[in-house]
Amino acid sequence: QLQASGGGLVQAGGSLRLSCATSGFTSDDYTIAWFRQAPGRERERVSCISKSDGGTHYADSVRGRFTISTDNAKNTGHLQMNSLKPEDTAVYFCAADEYTPCTPVILPYGYWGKGTLVTVSS
Repeated sequence: QLQASGGGLVQAGGSLRLSCATSGFTSDDYTIAWFRQAPGRERERVSCISKSDGGTHYADSVRGRFTISTDNAKNTGHLQMNSLKPEDTAVYFCAADEYTPCTPVILPYGYWGKGTLVTVSS
């Protein structure tokens, strides 16, 4: 199961941190990913991280501004979002699956959390 939290309203240039608490995985070989979907736009994978080897990937639109990490003791993934822009406004979803690597190619994720809304005002 996944539980996402941390969305909210922030002014452009501000920061937010999203969290994704995981439970039920039987191994450390899993990947956590963040997706977002804005009204009228396709869902976009923002970032992913492999818990086992720490490998990460970022969408070009957020590289250099967002940082994904894991808190292994708490089995939680975080997405630190800095220098937020109005175009980052979207519902953000965390997803995860075991034995699914974090790669530039987007692979299917079997588990999804409920979305959390991020609104960036100009």
